[in-house]
Order: sequence, then C-alpha cells, then structure tokens
Amino acid sequence: MCRLFGFRSVISSQVHSSLTNADNALSEQSVKHPHGWGVAYYMDQVPHVIKSPDSAQKCSVFHRVSGLVSSQTVLAHIRKATQGQTSILNSHPFQFGKWTFAHNGNMAGFDTHKDQLLQKVDPRFQGHILGDTDSEVFFKIILTQMQKRIPNLFECREVAPVIEAAKAAIEDIRGVVGSISNHDKPRLDCNYLTFILTDGEIMLGVQAGQPLNYCTYKTRCPERSSCSFFAPLC
Repeated sequence: MCRLFGFRSVISSQVHSSLTNADNALSEQSVKHPHGWGVAYYMDQVPHVIKSPDSAQKCSVFHRVSGLVSSQTVLAHIRKATQGQTSILNSHPFQFGKWTFAHNGNMAGFDTHKDQLLQKVDPRFQGHILGDTDSEVFFKIILTQMQKRIPNLFECREVAPVIEAAKAAIEDIRGVVGSISNHDKPRLDCNYLTFILTDGEIMLGVQAGQPLNYCTYKTRCPERSSCSFFAPLC
C-alpha cells in the first residue's frame, strides 16, 4: 500500500518537516514504499504537480521540492505498487484541471474487473486515463459522480456534493469488486479505498480500509479542547 499526506491552511506554509525531517516523514517511509512519489501544491488556485517513479528517499528532486514548497494546500504521496507497473504515469497524485487525487489502497482482481469499472467512467474522463492503475480509474469514477452533482467542476464552492460523489463512487466500485476490508496487514486479495481529494480549497479525506488521521494546529480551533489530537478522518 501507499502513504498519503494532505495539508490545508489559511496561510502559505512550508511542509518540509512533514515530508523529509519528521520521525515519520514521507521520505523515511519511502524505504518501504519505493515505487514513486508525487507532490501537488497550489499557487494562486492553480495546481503544480511534480512526480517521479523513483524512491523519495533517494531522489534529490523530492528533497529539493519539499524544501521549496510553500502553499496553503499540499497533497503528497509515496507509492508501494499493487496494481500497475512502476512509472511516472502511475505515480500519484493524479490531476484533472484543479482537482488532484491520491489513493492508498487496492482493488482486488483489478485486471479482471477493469472493463466493468471503466463503464462507470464518463467518456469525458476516459481519454485522460494514461496509466494502468486502479487508483487512476478510481479518481475518474469520482469525477464522473462529481460531474452529476456540480455544474462546473472547476468552480466548486461546497463540500457536500463532493462528499456525495465520493460515497457514490465507492458504492459503484464496491458493486464491482466487493466489500471494503479492514485487515491490520493489507492484502492483495482485499479492497481498500482510502484517499485524499482536493481542488486547492476543498480537501476531502476518506478512510476506507486503510488508516487516515488528521491533526490541527489552529490556535483558535473551537474543538481543540474536546477532540483528540489524532483521530480517524471519515
């Protein structure tokens, strides 16, 4: 499986520590997740995506990008391949317009189910599937469901229809590949659909089989005294 990192702030901030210096930084985790990395960051509401099929720990570009990025929104990913070869096309995050997406999971029997899953993807998005991962198909199924609920995908101002679209996409996939698993140790014969999706303003994290946690550093957080520092993001 993979590892995800999402950051959203009201002010531009650096995420160098989380990506390279912290005890559990993505750079260190890439020792066990060596099949590519990607960082998406937003400047003036425009996503900039840098990816590589190399291990983040050994890649000088990853360390350089991590030290330079200062943004209100950052999405980063390191990959441990389950479906699809190691290549830049299969590295996350995936992008369509303003939207970027990173997945930590697996669709069991993806090769067998791929044609049926692609039927869930609107033709508008099918031509933009460039790699051969289950993750990219997952992203396009979410976009298909978003398109049904949001008049203009690139001017989305409410999170509710994005949540509805994500739920519908998960149900579409479950109808093809089966139920989501919650095994402590991920298995290739099980389904996991945990992901982060953002357009630079909205950031949606869904825990679906693999752990996903959040923390807040806001000094004026109304829930700061009542919520745990780390909690599942559902």
